[in-house]
Amino acid sequence: MTDLEGMELQTISFSLKQIKAATNNFDASNKIGEGGFGAVFKGRLSDGTSVAVKQLSHQSKQGNREFLNEIGMISCLQHPNLVKLHGCCIEGTELLLVYEYLENNSLAHALFKKSQLILDWPTRFKICVGIAKGLAFLHEESSLKIVHRDIKATNVLLDGDLNPKISDFGLARLTEDDNTHISTRVAGTIGYMAPEYALWGYLTYKADVYSFGIVLLEIVSGKNNNKDVPSDNFFCLLDWAYHLLQNGKIEELIDDKLGSQFSRAEAERIIKVALLCTTATPSLRPLMSEAVGMLEGKRDVPDDIPETSMYTDDLRVKALKDFHGERKNQSTSSNQAQWASTQTASDLCEYNPESRSY
Repeated sequence: MTDLEGMELQTISFSLKQIKAATNNFDASNKIGEGGFGAVFKGRLSDGTSVAVKQLSHQSKQGNREFLNEIGMISCLQHPNLVKLHGCCIEGTELLLVYEYLENNSLAHALFKKSQLILDWPTRFKICVGIAKGLAFLHEESSLKIVHRDIKATNVLLDGDLNPKISDFGLARLTEDDNTHISTRVAGTIGYMAPEYALWGYLTYKADVYSFGIVLLEIVSGKNNNKDVPSDNFFCLLDWAYHLLQNGKIEELIDDKLGSQFSRAEAERIIKVALLCTTATPSLRPLMSEAVGMLEGKRDVPDDIPETSMYTDDLRVKALKDFHGERKNQSTSSNQAQWASTQTASDLCEYNPESRSY
């Protein structure tokens, strides 16, 4: 823990005694998640506030750097669509993060798992706009300009009113402006990473914009970009969505669970924004503030959506396609671990499938 000594953290510091009291000494009945980062426990502070406590495992691959990174990033940020960090505890060998408790788990759980939640069309639309506003804040409005690097449905949590809150800032990076890129090791989740970042480690805000576009498609379709491929002719949800738009069949993309209870105009707008966000050329992707305007109907969406798969013939992207093909025939995904070096909020939720909690 030597790199944590002497750090002045800009957040509330809880004692281990307080955390143990809140979680009933980390009682197993309060455990609501488990992942590479460690365990997550539901707790209640002495003032009655419900919290979710992340306990860093001593075997965690995430380590001290990401722990401090998450504290440093999120403790400085306040926005309705970002998860709130109440504080932390660094005592002895224990590293703990104390978050607001969000009773409706992750967006991924609601979309892809057996869940009692019903995401009707107005709720899905609200979630799309909420995520966009959260990212616009990170990229353009916050005093700290931040690239999240791992935007996906598993890292969006839902509160009691099904408002979305972006979580998991362990991989986030500070940046100067949209014209400055960061050359960095590639970390994130395959299927959500922008091609210029996945292939060359070229990181700007536009990498988050690309990931957001994928999440929009998942919200509209109820399908997972990596796992729910409609046929062998398409290697991911994005590929299929572009095909449907080109052929005037976007209604086929809408989640069957919605039936006819959705706005076609809003659905078409979301899908077009999603495909604009995922175009292969970063400069053609909108800023997140522009995406918010398009989603809310305050800004026109371009009629011509650029090709999303400029790198289709690139052998390195062929390798990504092969990766997807291998996953279909494997019960485990050891390769994905090489790409996903962070633990996600979904992993923290999946420990108890019946839980509708953080």
